[in-house]
Amino acid sequence: MILPPFRYVRPQSAGHAATLLREVPGSAVLAGGQTLINALKLDLVSPSALIDVHALEELRGVSRSADGVRIGAATTYAELAAGPLVNEVAPAVAEMAAGLVDRQVRNRGTIGGNVSLNDPTNNFPPLLSALGAAFEVIVDDGTATLPAADFFRGALCTAVTGGGLLVAVHVPALPATDVLVHRHMQLARDSWALARVVVRAGVSGGTLADPRVFLGAVPGSPVRLPAVEAALAGRPAAAETVTAALKAFDTEPFETISDTHGSAQYRRAMAKVQLRRALVALTEKEQA
Repeated sequence: MILPPFRYVRPQSAGHAATLLREVPGSAVLAGGQTLINALKLDLVSPSALIDVHALEELRGVSRSADGVRIGAATTYAELAAGPLVNEVAPAVAEMAAGLVDRQVRNRGTIGGNVSLNDPTNNFPPLLSALGAAFEVIVDDGTATLPAADFFRGALCTAVTGGGLLVAVHVPALPATDVLVHRHMQLARDSWALARVVVRAGVSGGTLADPRVFLGAVPGSPVRLPAVEAALAGRPAAAETVTAALKAFDTEPFETISDTHGSAQYRRAMAKVQLRRALVALTEKEQA
């Protein structure tokens, strides 16, 4: 398919890229291009210019920070999966990257593209929300480091939608007493998901503390489940707690969609199944 006409620009720095995004109306960031190029081919988007940041070294690589790791936005999934520092400090990020789609996409796709798009089916937004990640961005009024709740602003919308640039993702290391479990229901091994759940909690001494439960693959940004968290907090890591949390899930007010892959009722039911599997895995880790 013939692509629509557009300018192609390779900026000299992240600051230069941010300036171009502000000064060129309708421009878009090109990093790995695994979603954007397909969208161009399908005539779903028509940017006036592509600002290619893939080769900017300041946006690539992983370094140790005071409380975890700093991941450059143009770092690929393959680099995350193989990186010794990510595997040491943020193993859940490396594990997620290693299981994404196929090898070709892992070699080109970037963590920055994944989270900046905020497609509801993407893997990283709910995971990074549960990990307490922060997002280093360049926006109109300068630079900022935003928590996940401020960065993710709805389906296909983030703090950098419409002109900003994500520079890096800061992921704090999990405390030694915390356990994180994620479960996903996908249409096929390399496909998008119908339901994603990430559960994190402190489990020292047999009691769950400070639980965080996030749901993905629903409309909008990653959905936090406060009723489920309340049913887990301060309770033993045991079967009766899982039962209580599943009952609380039924009271959560989030909405999902119906499409050719499943009705809203089915998707919600499958989200509950993934939650049960994640909670069972979490309690089994504590009892092991």
